[in-house]
Amino acid sequence: MTTLKVYSLDNQETGSVELHDDIAQSTLNPFVIKDVIVAHMAKERQGTHKAKGRSEVTGSRRKLFRQKGTGNARVGSVQSPIRRHGGVAFGPVPRDHAISVNKKVKKKALASVIGAKIQDGNLLVLDNLKLVDHKTKGLTGILSNLKIEKAVIVFSESDKNFELASRNLQDIKSVHSSGLNIYDVLNAKSLVMTKDALLDIEGRLLK
Repeated sequence: MTTLKVYSLDNQETGSVELHDDIAQSTLNPFVIKDVIVAHMAKERQGTHKAKGRSEVTGSRRKLFRQKGTGNARVGSVQSPIRRHGGVAFGPVPRDHAISVNKKVKKKALASVIGAKIQDGNLLVLDNLKLVDHKTKGLTGILSNLKIEKAVIVFSESDKNFELASRNLQDIKSVHSSGLNIYDVLNAKSLVMTKDALLDIEGRLLK
């Protein structure tokens, strides 16, 4: 077990929490991480792209001129893909871009990046995220005191004041522990978790 220090919003040490070595001492696995990242980004695509084929564009289906005897190349209708304003050959159609990834692979990738944040000293554990008001200026001062810049903040119990104060900060993303993904973790410089959120994620990764 690895012991991590727990801090308050005032940057005062308030205790500690133990994390299983399978997560804290996990090494980066680039192959697993790559598979999960590709799947995550593919799932984010809307898939609403569409181009009209020759059967969908407007125009007559009459043969433009007779097959033989004109000296021109044989031709069908004006909807042909080789003609101007014709349909698109093999154009994109709406579809789902999602890629399937096994649950064990996702767990291994998340444990890997969390372990890397711990080993680099970029994981901060807080006792709670309860704010006295919803002012963004107040939260900015707290984050500055904790030396947090570009970070993803993970919580298990939402605080209304914190949600209102943090949603207008460009480099701060707050997510519930159930919605944490490795794309957000890798995209952030620091990973900030409440003690309860860390234990919740540990329980899911070791299940």
